[in-house]
Order: sequence, then C-alpha cells, then structure tokens
Amino acid sequence: MGKKEEDGPDSGYGEPAQFDPTFNGPIKKRGCTDIICCILFMIVILGYIGVGMLAWLYGDPRHVLFPRNSTGWFCGNGPNKDKPHLFYFDILKCASSANVLVATLSGLQCPTTQICVKECPSTFWAVSPLDYIPGKLAKDVFNQSLCVPSLDLQKTDLSVSEIVNKELCPFFRIPTTSALGRCFPDIQKLGSIPDSFSSTPGLPSSVNETANLIKNGTGDIINSFNVKNVGLRIFEDFASSWPWILVGLVIAMLVSLLFLLLLRFIAPVMIWLIIIGLLASGAYGIWHCYWEYANYKQQSASITNVGFTTNFQTYLHVQETWLAILIILCVVEAIILLTLIFLRTRILIAIALIQESSRAIGHMMSSLAFPLVTFALLLVCVSYWGATAIYLATSGQPIYKVVPLNHSYGGCTSITGNVTCDPQTFNSSDYPECPTASCIFINYNEEGLFQKNMFNLQIYNAIAFLWCVNFVIAVGQCTLAGAFASYYWAFSKPDDIPMFPVGASFMRTLRYHVGSLAFGSLILTVVQVVRIILEYIDHKTRSAQNPCARFVLCCLKCCFWCLEKFIKFINRNAYIMIAIYGKNFCVSAKNAFSLLMRNIIRVVVLDKVTDVLLFFGKLLVVGGVGVLSFFFFSGRIKLPGDTFRSETLNYYWMPIITVVFGSYLIAHGFFNVYNMCVDTLFLCFLEDLERNDGSLQKPYFMSTNLMKILNKSNKQAK
Repeated sequence: MGKKEEDGPDSGYGEPAQFDPTFNGPIKKRGCTDIICCILFMIVILGYIGVGMLAWLYGDPRHVLFPRNSTGWFCGNGPNKDKPHLFYFDILKCASSANVLVATLSGLQCPTTQICVKECPSTFWAVSPLDYIPGKLAKDVFNQSLCVPSLDLQKTDLSVSEIVNKELCPFFRIPTTSALGRCFPDIQKLGSIPDSFSSTPGLPSSVNETANLIKNGTGDIINSFNVKNVGLRIFEDFASSWPWILVGLVIAMLVSLLFLLLLRFIAPVMIWLIIIGLLASGAYGIWHCYWEYANYKQQSASITNVGFTTNFQTYLHVQETWLAILIILCVVEAIILLTLIFLRTRILIAIALIQESSRAIGHMMSSLAFPLVTFALLLVCVSYWGATAIYLATSGQPIYKVVPLNHSYGGCTSITGNVTCDPQTFNSSDYPECPTASCIFINYNEEGLFQKNMFNLQIYNAIAFLWCVNFVIAVGQCTLAGAFASYYWAFSKPDDIPMFPVGASFMRTLRYHVGSLAFGSLILTVVQVVRIILEYIDHKTRSAQNPCARFVLCCLKCCFWCLEKFIKFINRNAYIMIAIYGKNFCVSAKNAFSLLMRNIIRVVVLDKVTDVLLFFGKLLVVGGVGVLSFFFFSGRIKLPGDTFRSETLNYYWMPIITVVFGSYLIAHGFFNVYNMCVDTLFLCFLEDLERNDGSLQKPYFMSTNLMKILNKSNKQAK
C-alpha cells in the first residue's frame, strides 16, 4: 500500500498525463494564447499612454516642486532661479489661522505678501515706533532684498507707514529655516525675541504672546517638515560611507550566490539539523514541563486554591497549567515524529529537488541576472505612475482672486473675494478704496471636462499601474519557468540544455503569451482593487463603526487576503505550464491545479521544506551582513591605515539600515529565482512520473538521485 501511494497519484483530479514521444521540453511549435485579453491589455496600455500625455499637456508639477510667490511666479525656477525660498511678510496672519499648513500641503497662499528670496532671514528685526516719524527715508529702514521687486527703495516717495500698510516690505522678521522651500520660523530661537518687539505696532504687546502665536500655528509643521539639518547630516554620512555600503551589498550578493550554489551539498545537512533541532526543542520542553509539574505537585499548588483571576501570571504557579502544556507538547512531538516516519520519502524528494535546483542555476547563471530586467521594468511602471499622478493632480489652471491684506481700511469691506485677477498684471491702484488689495492664489480650476474627470483618471492610473506591475512580475515568472523547464527535460545534462535558455524563453513569452499573462495578472489586479476598496472603507468609517460592522469588514478583508494568496499560487503554477506547453491561461491553470492536487502531500512537504530552507538562507545573509556592518560602522572593527573612521559619521545606524535593507532585497531577488526553479522542476518531476516508466521507450528525465529515492531506474539498452 505504501509503495502504491508513493507511485500512483490521486486520480480524483483528472487523468494523469500521457506519454508523448515527441515531447522533450518546452514546446517550440506554439500559437498565440488568450488573444482577446491581449487586445484588451493593449487597449488599456494605449489608454494609459493617452492619460499620461493629457496629464503632461495640462499638468504642471512645478506647483508641487516649487513654492509660488504672490505674483504667481515660482521660486527657484524661471526669473527666480537664484531665489529658491519663499518668505512670508507677516507670518502671524498665517499662524493665527493655521494657513501655513494649508499653504504647504494644498498649495493655498497665506493672506500676506510672499516673495522669493535667496536666503531665509536668520535674525530678529522690527520697525521701531521712531521709524514711523514723517521724513524718515524708507531706504534707511527696510532691506531691499526682502521687499517686493517692484519697489525701489532708492527712488520711492512712499513713507514707511504706507509701505507697511501696503505690505510692500515686512515690518518685522524673525529667524527662519527653510522647509519645503518655505521660510518657516525657527522654533528653537523664539525664546530670544527682543523686548523691543512688544512696542512694535502691529505685533502683540507681549513678547510671549508673539512667540506662542507663532509656535501654535507653525510648531507642528516645523517639527514635521524641518528635516533639513538631519537630512544634511544623513547625506554627509552617505557621502563618506557609500563605498563601504557598496562593499556590504556586494558581500550580500556573493553570500547569496554562494549559498544557492552550495545548497546541492548542504541542503540535506541543513534540513535534518533543523528537524533534529525542532525535535530536541520539543523534548526539552516536555522535560521542563514535567519538572515544573512535579515541583508544584509536591507543593500541592492546585488551581482550586487560586480560583479565577485576571492575573495570568498566577496560573504559571499551579500544577494543572504545566500538566496541560506537557500534554500539548507530547501530542505535538508525537505528530512530528509520525509525520517524519510516514513522510520521510517525500522529505527526501524535496531535498533532492532543492539540490537539483541548485545544479540548474549553476548551469544557467544568467537566470540570476534576469531579476534585474524585472526590477528595471517595475521601476519604469512606478515612475510612470508617480509622474502621471503628479501631473494629473496639477492639471488645473490656478485661480487668483482679489483679497484685502489689511482690513483696517473701510473700503476693503466691499471686496468679497469673488473677483478673479492675474497676479502678474495686477495693480493695487485699481482699488483706491483698499490700498492693501492683493491678488492671492485660491485653488485650481475644476470646471473643464478634463478637470471634472480628474478623480476617474486617477482611478484609471492606479488600476492600470497595478495591472502593469502584476504583468511584469508574470513575465519574469514565465520566462524563468521556461528556462528551468528546458533544463529538466534535457535528457543528458548539461549537453542537451539549449543555448541561451533564458533569452529564448523570454522571447517565447513575449511572442506568444502576452494575452495569457495579462489574463492572470488581471484576475489578481481585480482582487487587489477590492482589497484596496475595503481598506479605504475601513479607514473612512472606523470611528463610526459598530462592533458587528467591524467584524464583518475584518472577515471580508481576511477572505480577500487569502483569495489573493491563492490566486498568486495558481497564477505562478499556471505560468509554469504555459511556459512548457504553450496552452492558454485557463487550461494551464486547470492542468497545474489538477497535477498539484493529485500530489497534494508532496506539494505541502516541498513547499514547507523550501520555505524553511530559504527563510534560514535569508536570515543567514541579512543577519550576517547586518552584524558585520554594525561592527564596522560602529567602529568596533578598525581598518588598517585609517582608511575609514566611524567617528566621522553623525548617525552610524543609517548606513547599517541601508546595508541591511539592501541585503534583504538582494537575497529576496536571488531566492525568488531559486524558488521559481524549485516549483518548475517540481511540476516537471510530477509530469515525468506520470508520462514515463523508465523503459527504453519512456525513460525518466529526473536525476539519478531522485530515481534512487523512488527506487526507480532507466532500463539500459542491451
């Protein structure tokens, strides 16, 4: 019975594959599959390109990249190229209404004059009451670089009072720091406001009140966005340590490559050491629980003496708790032992397939470089999505309206803010009843057909992006599957392996199976969109939900998470069958699923053994390189000749984090290729068992190690 179970798969999921004398690997003569979905994908891509072109024509990312002054010109761009910072004349008008945050995040302007400056002010200064005396020259009071460009202090006849009322120059300034291109108050220096500020007209009579107004209005923004100093220090650290960061990443790459190539030798040792370690841990747990149980039993510490309590630590001091844990551990240990006894052959098969995968990668080293192609395509997708989103968000024309900056003039009450204007041609003399009238940016035009459909276009941008990303990943999986399948179905390895297997598989995939890959990635995209919608609903209704609604929503999120994982599993194996046989997506998915279900126990064992092995591989690479980088960048490892001094780093943990994160990405990329190789060889192995019997007419293509484990062999010609 045991041998029959090992040799004969479960036929409840379709008929086993039949022998085909003409089959010797990925089929060369194949046709295009899922043409309708291919056409649909091409239409979506063309539409995506069209959306990007429209966004490029109507959008202006300068609205996001550069701040805009009161006259509508961008700072750090065009005529203000040498003036990258935006300076607010009266920051109190912004702070009192928290308009600085709105201006920063939404592009709205504060109700005060703003100009572009070369450097943000770094000192305290204010117009004193004596400066308002008639006859006092404006050029002796104000700084030309901080006044509106249209005002020439050397030639103006305006008095100091008129200049202040019209906001042509600021009547006070405080130390500021640049954040997001805007001059925000330096919170650390607000405690040093001069006492003379209390007598400055237009400012609160109390210096503390002035400081509090500014802190309350801008403190959160400064704390959130004022990362200039930290950013500069981090940049300095990267500038001085980048060669050693690259060395760390190269070490991670070499360790990952070496680990994969050595798996053919160390895989059995690692797997059995892990299994023995697991059994030993369980045995120690059983002994410890028994020792605790016997100890508390002698003390007559029973749960009846404790009763019910919310202090769960108390239950660790009674004999019944340790008896229950002892029974559970014994049951788990027994299950593990029985699993090893009855599934030992399947574990050996999994180890042999892992070793064979290492050999396959050794014969096709170009497969390890192919993830770079996938990464480059993903980078293109992300860049195009981000650029399109920014251009769409800034596609409306800015709307400016006349707003009074100072309501002390009676005529200013007639200006309601409904009159549009052009800041570059605006002249306040057109409003003699309100000399402080100014042309202020309000928002972006949303009246056009393109602007009215902005939300829909952003949704299209997001969905097309998800589809493209899933398609690129599918292309990578199908390409690698075709290459590794050509290795397995080569009867005499490596002599029968075709030339350039990765390149040939890539060209086959793009020529024949774009439609099938688009179909599979579309199904996955739909599920991901549903998950995003559920997350959005949960976020928006979290405060208003009752427990029942939260439970239902949580169940839906969990179900669709599981569904996404299942579809990824089906797609992955369907792409392998597409790469081998060239059938459409539905047929390939059905055949792959039936083949796996006929060998479900082998699937589970191989999957878990591979997961455990690759987990420890990633732990080895990331942990080893991370520990090495910690000792190096923290100064515990010294280099001869004073080549690098860790004392020069401001934050030594930044290069460490960079190396660890980069090592993880490198290990993940290498091990993904390996995982794809294991899955491909496994499906080929199952097909080999069903198609062939080891006779001269139907010889096995599997390795001698696998045949030895299964007690099979190929008959030799006499």
